[in-house]
Amino acid sequence: MNPHPDTVMLSFDEPLANDLHTRLEHVLGRPVKRLHGVVGMRRAYRLAADLVDTDTFLLADGDFHIHAGFDPAPEPLAEDVAMQVWKATNPVTGRAYGYGGIKLIRREALQHLGEAVDVLAALPGRVEFHEQVAGTTRFDQSPYHAWKAGFREVAMLTRGCEYGAGTDTTREQIRAWTNPNGGRFISWVQQGASDGAAFARATPEHAPAWEHLNDPRWLRARFDTVQARERS
Repeated sequence: MNPHPDTVMLSFDEPLANDLHTRLEHVLGRPVKRLHGVVGMRRAYRLAADLVDTDTFLLADGDFHIHAGFDPAPEPLAEDVAMQVWKATNPVTGRAYGYGGIKLIRREALQHLGEAVDVLAALPGRVEFHEQVAGTTRFDQSPYHAWKAGFREVAMLTRGCEYGAGTDTTREQIRAWTNPNGGRFISWVQQGASDGAAFARATPEHAPAWEHLNDPRWLRARFDTVQARERS
């Protein structure tokens, strides 16, 4: 395997994306490709796979703040592994786990995605999680981004973790999102978490409405409605 697989940042509307992309290139010491503004997460992931020239590649979200000393130096993926994930610290809960972490993905696996609400959970193959913390997921960039993070994550956790986490772990993660202990825009994180839990309880497990969680236009409209209600 290429000792330096291609790296792609996948961004949409994150206010700090330009700065975080520059930082990613600086820390890794090589160019980082960028795919920006694609609507639909499944489509965006597939297009990211089309951008790269290596069989595996590193994928960073547009809100990923890489730690200065992080060097993935990935080993070749085992034959049955589709993705490896390094942890990221959640800025409002202080916990470090796979959410928002940088990923090493097999390009071919992205071209054969199955169906899941958390799109990468539908990769054809195992997912491995590293203990090393690679950075921080900076979703706390604006009220909207804080709300969206809480909404999407708690909705998916309430529905049931698609990566196979146990019930106790899932409940603890939900509690952490609903009771953040630091960071910016905490009230919007809490509001998003509450709204996400309500959405999950009201939406049947296999309803098409779950696709809304991967539609940035729907999420923005939902937030605007919530924000208008809070201001009235």
